[in-house]
Amino acid sequence: MRILAIGDIVASDGREFVYNNLGRIRKKYNIDYCIANGENSANTNGITKDIAETLIECGVDVITMGNHTFANKEYSAVLEDMPRVIRPGNYPSETEGMPYYIEELGFAKIAVINMMGRVHMEPLDCPFRATEKILDKIDADIIVIDFHAETTSEKLAYANYFDGKANIIFGTHTHVQTADEHVLPKGTAYITDLGMTGVRDSILGVKKEIIMDMYYTRKHFRFEKAEGEVWFSGCVFDIDEKTGKVNGIERLNFNSID
Repeated sequence: MRILAIGDIVASDGREFVYNNLGRIRKKYNIDYCIANGENSANTNGITKDIAETLIECGVDVITMGNHTFANKEYSAVLEDMPRVIRPGNYPSETEGMPYYIEELGFAKIAVINMMGRVHMEPLDCPFRATEKILDKIDADIIVIDFHAETTSEKLAYANYFDGKANIIFGTHTHVQTADEHVLPKGTAYITDLGMTGVRDSILGVKKEIIMDMYYTRKHFRFEKAEGEVWFSGCVFDIDEKTGKVNGIERLNFNSID
């Protein structure tokens, strides 16, 4: 089973690249299942129902979210009406939406879980304990977790804690792809961050001048999306659906697809 995980889709340029190219990407890499982080897919934070529906129509099977889950006013309609869009599981239990999605594919049952870190992030419930509660009640052949977190240390601690309890754990949120894809000692495939699908000549998808001024002056400015060439970032995980063994991990980072 080949699973494609797409790094944070940022604004209209990032999502248009996915709309127009995901079909060819799935075909080229023989993808069976696709997961994408969509928390920045609206300009420049959150997601709308139209965006979520279009991403699913073009080939995304599950959309994960993060700290910008509630940034767009349509969040409630998205989370309540679209089970394929999931939000971090350590938000309060009464929060709209579900923290995981399970699908029977015929040859395997896959579960996708979304969780969020707490270091330099919102003061949420413990992601370790929240994940344990979900793992205790779900049944699936393949378990994939998007851990949306800021620091590499928290991501590594989380991944190693759940090594052997999930088949794939990938990090999102920092928008910078890491080169540490590997299989942990107990068999879990891991990468610290998938990267960003958005305008490369930017600072995390935002116009560079805005972010530079913010750090130089310490003032806060309204973010505006960058303009320019879009790069696609993500990772392909090759998993034996019968044994759960990882057969390969391939990072993807490109600006066009044949």
